[in-house]
Amino acid sequence: MIKLGVIGTNWITDSLIEAASNLTDFQLSAVYSRTEEKGREFADKYNVDTVFTNIEEMAQSDSIDAVYIASPNSYHAEQAIVFLENGKHVLCEKPIASNPKELEAMIDSAKKNKVLLMEALKTTLIPSFTALQQNLHKIGQVRRYFANYCQYSSRYDAYRGGTILNAFNPKFSNGSLMDLGVYCIYPLVVLFGKPNSVKANGTMLASGVDGGGSLILEYDQFEAVIMHSKITNSYLPSEIQGEEGSLVIDKISAPENVEIRYRDGSVENISEEITYPTMYYEMEEFINLIKAGKLESSVNTYENSMITSQIVAEARKQMGLIYPADQ
Repeated sequence: MIKLGVIGTNWITDSLIEAASNLTDFQLSAVYSRTEEKGREFADKYNVDTVFTNIEEMAQSDSIDAVYIASPNSYHAEQAIVFLENGKHVLCEKPIASNPKELEAMIDSAKKNKVLLMEALKTTLIPSFTALQQNLHKIGQVRRYFANYCQYSSRYDAYRGGTILNAFNPKFSNGSLMDLGVYCIYPLVVLFGKPNSVKANGTMLASGVDGGGSLILEYDQFEAVIMHSKITNSYLPSEIQGEEGSLVIDKISAPENVEIRYRDGSVENISEEITYPTMYYEMEEFINLIKAGKLESSVNTYENSMITSQIVAEARKQMGLIYPADQ
């Protein structure tokens, strides 16, 4: 049984706990919140006795084997390193760090302390993405990767009304690229590795973060085009275009329906059934790795996380998007 502590008492943590409850080797053992009251309220929902308001105490506690970090992005590195230094395994919500320098420090700590560190990027562990990888050869020479994640943020209404919530505050290393763009970039890196070049544009908001933007990434034989936004909606699927056909992906963040549309007009549906909530698969990977004594995922590898972080950092540089965490 893997005893898990959680940092963050928001909807994403609820989603992870709900998904993980389908795993027989999972036990929610502790909750961290900055206030006892909020932590207790969250813990009571899941009949958990142990609540922490101090990160160091939680990291040193025998009540947990591992931790899931879903705090604001700017806290990820600092909090993760405290747990890694105390021999705890860490599943850290995407984006795993504010910048490559922070990520490098996290990886160094995980290696030094011989514990597992994994980025909680669900896309690449969902069954239909695995099916996509296995069938990619069928479309022939890839000529374009197009990923699209534009989802109007409910918090943008508050922003337009003059209230800047965390989602649009640079203090927390937030914005569209970090929140949604990462979902488009990470699968690209898993499938095709590091690009030769990155070109990026963004719509900067007065608060100091990006509301949306686009990237063009150049590879030897093809280009990748990415669109992301928290201030508009898009209803277009994502796709990988090859010379023999195209892979059409319904949602790049959580692929469910994936089909190959061949040039002759035929269509092959390669989707795999998603039996559990989408966050189940990242938690399954994390727990299986711990049980097997492995210190790195073979899917969400350190290299894949680092290349993604480097792409985001280069894109932010071109957009003029600087966080306090970069200083």
